[in-house]
Amino acid sequence: MKTLIKNGRIVTAVDDYKADIFIEDEKVSVIGKALEMEADTVIDAKGNLVIPGGIDPHTHMELPFGGTHSADDFWTGTRAAAFGGTTTIIDFAVQTKGESMIAGVDKWHEKAEGKTAIDYGFHLITTDFEDKHTEEMFTLMDEGVTSFKLFMAYPGVFLADDATIFRAMSAAGERGGLICMHAENGIVIDEIVKRALAEGRTAPKYHALTRPTVAEAEGVHRAIAIAEMAESPVYIVHLSCTDALNQVREARDRGIPAFAETCPQYLFLSIEDYGDDWDGAKYVMTPALREQHNQTELWKGLKMDDLQVVSTDHCPFCMKEQKELGKDDFSLIPNGAPGVENRMSLIYNGGVHENRISLNRFVEITSTAAAKMFGMFPKKGTIAVGSDADIVIFNPDKRQTISVKTHHMNVDYNAYEGFEVQGVVETVLSRGKVVIEDGEHKGKQGDGQFIKRGECVKI
Repeated sequence: MKTLIKNGRIVTAVDDYKADIFIEDEKVSVIGKALEMEADTVIDAKGNLVIPGGIDPHTHMELPFGGTHSADDFWTGTRAAAFGGTTTIIDFAVQTKGESMIAGVDKWHEKAEGKTAIDYGFHLITTDFEDKHTEEMFTLMDEGVTSFKLFMAYPGVFLADDATIFRAMSAAGERGGLICMHAENGIVIDEIVKRALAEGRTAPKYHALTRPTVAEAEGVHRAIAIAEMAESPVYIVHLSCTDALNQVREARDRGIPAFAETCPQYLFLSIEDYGDDWDGAKYVMTPALREQHNQTELWKGLKMDDLQVVSTDHCPFCMKEQKELGKDDFSLIPNGAPGVENRMSLIYNGGVHENRISLNRFVEITSTAAAKMFGMFPKKGTIAVGSDADIVIFNPDKRQTISVKTHHMNVDYNAYEGFEVQGVVETVLSRGKVVIEDGEHKGKQGDGQFIKRGECVKI
């Protein structure tokens, strides 16, 4: 299959120029001016941006949590991602307590194989890590799973103590792996939650009011300190507030290899969205939404490279039946919200259109940096000869209104309902195959492939 994309404005993290792209054997084969080459498909990108497919390195498809599981499986979730211009996700497999690390990844291979609409990789949520697990970690790294997530929250489920975190960081750092940290003082938060419930404060808004920003900042500080002692890099997931960002800034100023992502919910939503009624359950996620003033600092962090990546932490639970598990107790509301479909347009609108970041930086934080951070660059994350032909034709002038009525995620609400965004995905190619065109999905289940990733943090 040969495809020719003509008349586009090609934008990568470092380039911005007009040229044509010739694709064959799933890869970019030729880039040049006014190419005249025989192709099976010709796409006219005149007036549009031609950018690398988005990479979302933080999703949770079919995740068991809180007595249920996230509403998107690997088919519905990756199909929705494709509609939004994301061509690769990295999902989180789970090692349950007492289980081998390899068994945890194997379960997620079974969930995903033959289902995905786009390419995918795995991190592993690691709940047990003794010295004996080091060889299992190295085996997984040889198989392309090179990043591992540990939690400072959710005691009794995911929480890892500091010794476990240190062991995992030391082992991963030895082989070019990366530890992703959910950095939040879950032990103290649980005590605050108990007090709130004892006082009859059960509404969804108390999910946020019992998770202070200082608890996140303390976790980030501790994660970075342990990484420094382990002589290993660290990647802070879903950073949500200024207090936590300042810990990353200080570490990076000292030359510590500390990296972090934030998510659209922390850039566009705030604690005010919880309100006083049950509708606030839509926004029960962890970390919680913060006061609006944090958004300015997070955007500044993205511009100045204190934050490297925008992911989604896509973990949707339907309001009916799922979120209702916590109707009378906010601590029982399944934590998570949808977003994998809306990331690219939201960040373009809020970042480029509203003059917070450059067009090149938009590409970097939605694609290139994740590819470099997680061992996929230059196969993914750029448009260059030899790279996978994961390409998005993006209309920078078209506007759309985000709504549950038109989204493709398998969830009964949209966290950004009514948001009008400028910048819309027109066409999406995954390894050279058109999967989204004219608002329709042209692919099928199983189009995606598992991506074996290499050494992390080439950034």
